[in-house]
Amino acid sequence: MIIPPYLQQGSTVGITCPSGYVSKERVSHAITVLESWGLQVVVGQTVGTEHFYFSGNDDARLDDLQCMLDNPGIDAIIMGRGGYGMSRIIDRADFTKFQSKPKWVTGFSDITVLHNHIHAQFGVATLHSPMCGAFTPDTENSEHLLNFKAALTGEALSYAMAPSSFNRDGSAEAIVTGGNLAILAHLTGSASEADTDGKILFIEDIGEHLYNIDRLLLNLKRAGKLENIAALLVGSFTDNQDTERPFGQTVEEIIWDKVKEYDYPVCYNFPCGHQEINYTLSLGQKHRLSVDNKGGNLELLR
Repeated sequence: MIIPPYLQQGSTVGITCPSGYVSKERVSHAITVLESWGLQVVVGQTVGTEHFYFSGNDDARLDDLQCMLDNPGIDAIIMGRGGYGMSRIIDRADFTKFQSKPKWVTGFSDITVLHNHIHAQFGVATLHSPMCGAFTPDTENSEHLLNFKAALTGEALSYAMAPSSFNRDGSAEAIVTGGNLAILAHLTGSASEADTDGKILFIEDIGEHLYNIDRLLLNLKRAGKLENIAALLVGSFTDNQDTERPFGQTVEEIIWDKVKEYDYPVCYNFPCGHQEINYTLSLGQKHRLSVDNKGGNLELLR
Protein backbone atom coordinates (compact mmCIF):
# COMPACT_ATOMS: atom_id res chain seq x y z
CA MET A 1 0.00 0.00 0.00
CA ILE A 2 1.06 3.59 -0.71
CA ILE A 3 1.09 5.76 2.43
CA PRO A 4 0.15 9.40 1.73
CA PRO A 5 2.34 12.11 3.30
CA TYR A 6 1.42 12.87 6.90
CA LEU A 7 0.19 16.35 7.77
CA GLN A 8 2.36 19.09 9.25
CA GLN A 9 1.74 22.57 10.59
CA GLY A 10 0.29 24.57 7.71
CA SER A 11 -1.03 21.56 5.78
CA THR A 12 -4.41 22.00 4.14
CA VAL A 13 -7.48 19.83 4.65
CA GLY A 14 -10.65 19.93 2.58
CA ILE A 15 -14.15 19.26 3.90
CA THR A 16 -16.73 17.77 1.55
CA CYS A 17 -20.01 15.87 1.84
CA PRO A 18 -20.24 13.16 -0.85
CA SER A 19 -23.16 11.42 0.86
CA GLY A 20 -25.82 12.70 3.26
CA TYR A 21 -26.70 16.29 4.16
CA VAL A 22 -24.86 18.12 6.93
CA SER A 23 -25.51 21.67 8.11
CA LYS A 24 -22.91 24.43 8.12
CA GLU A 25 -23.43 24.74 11.87
CA ARG A 26 -22.46 21.10 12.43
CA VAL A 27 -19.23 21.64 10.49
CA SER A 28 -18.31 25.01 11.97
CA HIS A 29 -16.74 23.72 15.18
CA ALA A 30 -14.72 21.13 13.28
CA ILE A 31 -13.20 23.98 11.27
CA THR A 32 -12.30 25.82 14.49
CA VAL A 33 -10.59 22.75 15.98
CA LEU A 34 -8.74 21.84 12.77
CA GLU A 35 -7.41 25.40 12.54
CA SER A 36 -6.31 25.18 16.20
CA TRP A 37 -4.26 22.13 15.15
CA GLY A 38 -2.34 24.42 12.79
CA LEU A 39 -4.16 23.27 9.66
CA GLN A 40 -5.68 25.33 6.89
CA VAL A 41 -9.23 24.40 5.90
CA VAL A 42 -10.95 24.52 2.51
CA VAL A 43 -14.73 24.09 2.76
CA GLY A 44 -16.46 22.42 -0.18
CA GLN A 45 -19.62 23.53 -1.92
CA THR A 46 -21.65 20.62 -0.52
CA VAL A 47 -21.36 21.75 3.10
CA GLY A 48 -24.80 23.11 4.05
CA THR A 49 -26.46 22.41 0.70
CA GLU A 50 -29.19 19.82 0.32
CA HIS A 51 -31.06 17.77 -2.26
CA PHE A 52 -33.67 15.56 -0.59
CA TYR A 53 -31.66 13.21 1.68
CA PHE A 54 -28.32 14.18 0.15
CA SER A 55 -25.93 17.12 0.41
CA GLY A 56 -26.60 17.88 -3.24
CA ASN A 57 -27.60 15.97 -6.34
CA ASP A 58 -25.24 13.30 -7.64
CA ASP A 59 -23.45 15.67 -10.01
CA ALA A 60 -22.89 18.32 -7.34
CA ARG A 61 -21.55 15.83 -4.81
CA LEU A 62 -19.28 14.24 -7.41
CA ASP A 63 -17.96 17.63 -8.57
CA ASP A 64 -17.14 18.69 -5.00
CA LEU A 65 -15.35 15.42 -4.21
CA GLN A 66 -13.52 15.59 -7.54
CA CYS A 67 -12.25 19.09 -6.75
CA MET A 68 -10.86 17.81 -3.46
CA LEU A 69 -9.22 14.79 -5.11
CA ASP A 70 -7.70 16.90 -7.89
CA ASN A 71 -6.50 19.90 -5.88
CA PRO A 72 -2.72 19.45 -5.31
CA GLY A 73 -2.86 21.95 -2.45
CA ILE A 74 -5.19 19.76 -0.36
CA ASP A 75 -3.32 17.23 1.79
CA ALA A 76 -6.28 15.41 3.36
CA ILE A 77 -10.02 15.17 2.79
CA ILE A 78 -12.32 15.11 5.81
CA MET A 79 -15.95 14.14 5.27
CA GLY A 80 -18.79 16.19 6.67
CA ARG A 81 -20.83 13.04 7.37
CA GLY A 82 -21.69 9.60 6.03
CA GLY A 83 -25.25 8.37 5.59
CA TYR A 84 -25.76 7.22 2.02
CA GLY A 85 -24.72 8.34 -1.43
CA MET A 86 -21.14 7.32 -2.26
CA SER A 87 -22.24 4.28 -4.26
CA ARG A 88 -24.21 6.56 -6.57
CA ILE A 89 -21.10 8.48 -7.67
CA ILE A 90 -18.04 6.28 -7.05
CA ASP A 91 -17.83 4.84 -10.58
CA ARG A 92 -17.71 8.32 -12.12
CA ALA A 93 -14.94 9.66 -9.90
CA ASP A 94 -11.58 10.20 -11.64
CA PHE A 95 -8.59 9.30 -9.48
CA THR A 96 -5.87 10.16 -12.02
CA LYS A 97 -4.58 13.21 -10.16
CA PHE A 98 -5.10 11.51 -6.80
CA GLN A 99 -2.83 8.68 -7.94
CA SER A 100 -0.09 11.10 -8.93
CA LYS A 101 -0.32 12.88 -5.55
CA PRO A 102 -2.03 10.66 -2.95
CA LYS A 103 -3.62 12.34 0.05
CA TRP A 104 -5.41 11.11 3.16
CA VAL A 105 -9.08 10.28 2.66
CA THR A 106 -10.84 10.10 6.04
CA GLY A 107 -14.27 9.20 7.39
CA PHE A 108 -16.41 6.15 8.10
CA SER A 109 -19.92 4.72 7.66
CA ASP A 110 -20.90 5.29 3.99
CA ILE A 111 -17.32 6.41 3.32
CA THR A 112 -16.47 2.69 3.55
CA VAL A 113 -17.35 2.69 -0.17
CA LEU A 114 -14.58 5.20 -0.88
CA HIS A 115 -12.05 3.50 1.39
CA ASN A 116 -12.44 0.12 -0.24
CA HIS A 117 -12.56 1.51 -3.78
CA ILE A 118 -9.28 3.35 -3.23
CA HIS A 119 -7.68 0.24 -1.73
CA ALA A 120 -8.92 -2.09 -4.46
CA GLN A 121 -8.16 0.12 -7.43
CA PHE A 122 -5.21 2.28 -6.40
CA GLY A 123 -3.51 0.70 -3.38
CA VAL A 124 -3.50 3.83 -1.23
CA ALA A 125 -4.00 3.74 2.56
CA THR A 126 -6.89 5.69 4.11
CA LEU A 127 -8.19 6.55 7.59
CA HIS A 128 -11.40 5.14 9.09
CA SER A 129 -12.02 8.12 11.33
CA PRO A 130 -14.44 10.58 12.92
CA MET A 131 -16.13 13.12 10.67
CA CYS A 132 -17.10 16.74 11.26
CA GLY A 133 -20.09 16.02 13.48
CA ALA A 134 -17.76 14.49 16.08
CA PHE A 135 -16.17 17.88 16.79
CA THR A 136 -18.08 19.67 19.55
CA PRO A 137 -16.99 21.92 22.43
CA ASP A 138 -17.40 18.92 24.76
CA THR A 139 -15.31 16.53 22.66
CA GLU A 140 -12.59 18.66 21.08
CA ASN A 141 -9.97 17.56 23.63
CA SER A 142 -11.20 13.98 23.89
CA GLU A 143 -8.72 11.16 23.51
CA HIS A 144 -10.36 9.78 20.38
CA LEU A 145 -10.24 13.10 18.51
CA LEU A 146 -6.62 13.62 19.55
CA ASN A 147 -6.07 10.10 18.22
CA PHE A 148 -7.44 11.31 14.85
CA LYS A 149 -4.92 14.15 14.90
CA ALA A 150 -2.16 11.66 15.75
CA ALA A 151 -3.14 9.45 12.82
CA LEU A 152 -3.10 12.41 10.43
CA THR A 153 0.32 13.56 11.61
CA GLY A 154 2.00 10.14 11.69
CA GLU A 155 2.37 9.58 15.42
CA ALA A 156 2.57 6.09 16.97
CA LEU A 157 -0.84 4.44 17.35
CA SER A 158 -1.87 1.62 19.67
CA TYR A 159 -5.15 0.54 21.20
CA ALA A 160 -6.20 -1.67 24.13
CA MET A 161 -9.48 -3.61 24.13
CA ALA A 162 -11.39 -5.00 27.10
CA PRO A 163 -11.66 -8.79 27.30
CA SER A 164 -14.66 -10.62 25.89
CA SER A 165 -15.87 -14.17 26.39
CA PHE A 166 -16.19 -14.37 22.61
CA ASN A 167 -12.55 -13.50 21.91
CA ARG A 168 -10.29 -16.13 20.39
CA ASP A 169 -6.69 -15.84 21.56
CA GLY A 170 -3.82 -15.47 19.16
CA SER A 171 -1.77 -12.91 17.28
CA ALA A 172 -1.49 -11.61 13.73
CA GLU A 173 0.57 -9.10 11.78
CA ALA A 174 -1.27 -7.92 8.69
CA ILE A 175 -2.85 -5.02 6.85
CA VAL A 176 -6.16 -3.86 8.32
CA THR A 177 -9.15 -3.55 6.00
CA GLY A 178 -12.92 -3.28 6.35
CA GLY A 179 -15.38 -0.79 7.76
CA ASN A 180 -19.16 -0.72 7.93
CA LEU A 181 -20.59 -4.25 7.69
CA ALA A 182 -23.60 -3.35 5.56
CA ILE A 183 -21.38 -1.49 3.08
CA LEU A 184 -18.84 -4.32 2.91
CA ALA A 185 -21.62 -6.73 1.99
CA HIS A 186 -23.04 -4.19 -0.48
CA LEU A 187 -19.66 -3.95 -2.25
CA THR A 188 -19.22 -7.67 -2.94
CA GLY A 189 -19.02 -8.34 -6.67
CA SER A 190 -18.23 -4.70 -7.50
CA ALA A 191 -15.06 -2.85 -8.51
CA SER A 192 -14.88 -1.63 -4.91
CA GLU A 193 -15.00 -5.09 -3.32
CA ALA A 194 -12.82 -5.59 -0.25
CA ASP A 195 -9.87 -7.96 -0.55
CA THR A 196 -9.79 -9.62 2.87
CA ASP A 197 -7.36 -12.48 2.21
CA GLY A 198 -4.49 -12.42 4.69
CA LYS A 199 -5.76 -9.22 6.31
CA ILE A 200 -7.16 -8.18 9.67
CA LEU A 201 -10.83 -7.56 8.91
CA PHE A 202 -12.55 -4.79 10.90
CA ILE A 203 -16.37 -4.57 11.07
CA GLU A 204 -18.90 -2.25 12.74
CA ASP A 205 -22.49 -1.15 12.15
CA ILE A 206 -25.51 0.76 13.44
CA GLY A 207 -29.28 0.43 13.44
CA GLU A 208 -29.53 -3.01 11.88
CA HIS A 209 -32.02 -5.71 12.78
CA LEU A 210 -30.30 -8.71 14.31
CA TYR A 211 -31.49 -10.99 11.50
CA ASN A 212 -29.97 -8.59 8.98
CA ILE A 213 -26.60 -8.61 10.75
CA ASP A 214 -26.78 -12.39 10.39
CA ARG A 215 -27.59 -12.03 6.69
CA LEU A 216 -24.82 -9.50 6.05
CA LEU A 217 -22.24 -11.75 7.68
CA LEU A 218 -23.50 -14.72 5.69
CA ASN A 219 -23.10 -12.62 2.54
CA LEU A 220 -19.44 -12.05 3.39
CA LYS A 221 -18.93 -15.67 4.35
CA ARG A 222 -20.50 -17.04 1.16
CA ALA A 223 -18.34 -14.60 -0.83
CA GLY A 224 -15.22 -16.06 0.81
CA LYS A 225 -14.47 -12.93 2.82
CA LEU A 226 -14.25 -14.61 6.24
CA GLU A 227 -12.33 -17.78 5.43
CA ASN A 228 -8.79 -16.60 4.76
CA ILE A 229 -8.45 -13.52 6.94
CA ALA A 230 -5.57 -13.11 9.40
CA ALA A 231 -7.88 -11.98 12.23
CA LEU A 232 -11.28 -10.44 12.93
CA LEU A 233 -11.54 -7.11 14.76
CA VAL A 234 -15.05 -6.25 15.96
CA GLY A 235 -15.99 -2.65 16.62
CA SER A 236 -19.26 -1.22 17.93
CA PHE A 237 -22.68 -2.46 16.86
CA THR A 238 -25.06 0.20 18.16
CA ASP A 239 -28.84 0.73 18.13
CA ASN A 240 -29.52 -2.87 17.14
CA GLN A 241 -33.13 -3.83 16.56
CA ASP A 242 -35.04 -7.06 16.97
CA THR A 243 -38.22 -8.35 15.39
CA GLU A 244 -41.51 -9.05 17.17
CA ARG A 245 -40.50 -12.68 17.28
CA PRO A 246 -36.96 -12.50 18.76
CA PHE A 247 -34.05 -13.56 16.60
CA GLY A 248 -32.61 -15.44 19.56
CA GLN A 249 -28.95 -14.42 19.45
CA THR A 250 -26.99 -11.36 20.52
CA VAL A 251 -24.74 -9.52 18.07
CA GLU A 252 -21.71 -11.14 19.69
CA GLU A 253 -23.24 -14.59 19.25
CA ILE A 254 -24.23 -13.90 15.64
CA ILE A 255 -20.68 -12.86 14.75
CA TRP A 256 -19.09 -15.75 16.61
CA ASP A 257 -21.39 -18.23 14.87
CA LYS A 258 -19.97 -17.18 11.49
CA VAL A 259 -16.29 -17.54 12.43
CA LYS A 260 -16.19 -20.25 15.11
CA GLU A 261 -15.04 -22.90 12.62
CA TYR A 262 -11.85 -20.99 11.79
CA ASP A 263 -8.70 -20.67 13.90
CA TYR A 264 -7.61 -17.04 13.48
CA PRO A 265 -7.72 -14.54 16.38
CA VAL A 266 -11.02 -12.79 17.06
CA CYS A 267 -11.13 -9.59 19.11
CA TYR A 268 -14.28 -7.79 20.25
CA ASN A 269 -14.64 -4.36 21.90
CA PHE A 270 -12.53 -2.30 19.50
CA PRO A 271 -13.54 1.32 20.31
CA CYS A 272 -14.46 2.35 16.79
CA GLY A 273 -17.73 2.86 14.95
CA HIS A 274 -21.07 4.65 15.30
CA GLN A 275 -20.60 5.83 18.87
CA GLU A 276 -19.19 8.88 20.61
CA ILE A 277 -15.89 7.09 21.35
CA ASN A 278 -14.70 6.50 17.79
CA TYR A 279 -10.97 5.98 17.40
CA THR A 280 -9.17 6.26 14.07
CA LEU A 281 -8.03 3.11 12.28
CA SER A 282 -5.38 3.21 9.56
CA LEU A 283 -6.88 1.08 6.80
CA GLY A 284 -4.34 -0.33 4.36
CA GLN A 285 -1.49 -0.23 6.88
CA LYS A 286 0.10 -3.16 8.71
CA HIS A 287 -0.81 -3.72 12.36
CA ARG A 288 0.02 -6.24 15.06
CA LEU A 289 -3.01 -7.67 16.88
CA SER A 290 -2.59 -9.68 20.08
CA VAL A 291 -5.50 -11.31 21.91
CA ASP A 292 -5.37 -13.13 25.25
CA ASN A 293 -7.42 -13.49 28.44
CA LYS A 294 -6.64 -9.88 29.37
CA GLY A 295 -8.20 -8.55 26.17
CA GLY A 296 -6.70 -7.29 22.95
CA ASN A 297 -3.99 -4.91 21.79
CA LEU A 298 -3.63 -3.41 18.33
CA GLU A 299 -0.49 -1.57 17.25
CA LEU A 300 0.24 0.21 13.99
CA LEU A 301 3.54 -1.00 12.56
CA ARG A 302 5.81 1.36 10.61
